[in-house]
Amino acid sequence: MHLDVDEKIIKIYHHHPTPFVFQMLKAIAGTFPFLLLLFVFQNTISDMWYIILNLAVFFLFALVVTYLSLIYWLDKMVLTNKRIVHIDWKYLTARGEGDVLLSQIEDIQTEEKGLLAYFKVFDYGLFKLDTASSYVALEFKYAPDPEGIRKFVYHIKNQ
Repeated sequence: MHLDVDEKIIKIYHHHPTPFVFQMLKAIAGTFPFLLLLFVFQNTISDMWYIILNLAVFFLFALVVTYLSLIYWLDKMVLTNKRIVHIDWKYLTARGEGDVLLSQIEDIQTEEKGLLAYFKVFDYGLFKLDTASSYVALEFKYAPDPEGIRKFVYHIKNQ
């Protein structure tokens, strides 16, 4: 992301941490059956192989957690005084970058979790920006307080 002349970063939004916690719980749940199988068959293999296999499972778990963490925390939405930039990492080797000028914003849509959004832990959702063209210009999933972001963008746009 390169800033234009006289462009300043006003705010950077990262994903809400609650969905990340759910992803980590899924990774733990995916690792648990392998550890359970190793525990069940502990007496049928030697101690050396038991330790090696446990280390292999933990190493793979650490790789998965590192990968998920990097992808999740590298995604961000940057609000400047001229535009909004969304940096979306698909994989560690592929990222997408979309931007919308503040003057081109026609509509901002937000989706939250209903009554659960009143609790800060579950106050995240989808933030969509529409321009005059017929497609959604920018979509930021797991945005923290999407309604607050919408109000802030309208405030910056109308200044």
